[in-house]
Amino acid sequence: MIDVEHWLTIGGLGVMAIVVFAESGLLLGFFLPGDSLLFIAGFLSSAAGGHHLPPLPVTALVAFLAAASGDQVGYLFGRRVGPALFSRPQSRVFSPANVERANGLFERRGPAAVVIARFVPIGRTFVPIVAGVGSMRYRTFVLYNVVGAFAWGVGITTLGYFLGEIGLIKRNLDYAALVIAGVSIIPILREIWRAHPHQRTSP
Repeated sequence: MIDVEHWLTIGGLGVMAIVVFAESGLLLGFFLPGDSLLFIAGFLSSAAGGHHLPPLPVTALVAFLAAASGDQVGYLFGRRVGPALFSRPQSRVFSPANVERANGLFERRGPAAVVIARFVPIGRTFVPIVAGVGSMRYRTFVLYNVVGAFAWGVGITTLGYFLGEIGLIKRNLDYAALVIAGVSIIPILREIWRAHPHQRTSP
């Protein structure tokens, strides 16, 4: 329903950077199509995509910087404003239960949760904020933030660059982007599947 290719063709790297930054660091950006946007951005930087965007190294670098800086903002927001938001009992989004769920991910995965969340829609928006609320050491967060931003920003654009040159994918780019977005939801479904037995057996 969102014509990502049109966005990028018209707005270029500026639009890509804004969307990636907003999805990573602004609470209202959780609905934005980050995975499919990066995939198509990689394609548009290739010859098959008509070089509508700058070469892959430049496109990937902008994606990495936007993702890393977005998470930094999310962490600082969580550290300074998060406790007051999450302590509101009437809030559904910023509820203590959401903090506990995110903290559970940190307990299972440790700081690596910051990297894993990069590939999870919604997760990459809220995990940096919860890391700030939970007072994760700033140096630790920066390290894993940089690793995650590189793996996601550079990895997905590079995937789009090379896979987009395959004829079948090029002719069905929208469907390929949907597949990328769908695969990114698998971690969410896995967490729900794991939690379901506990919910059934809980009193």
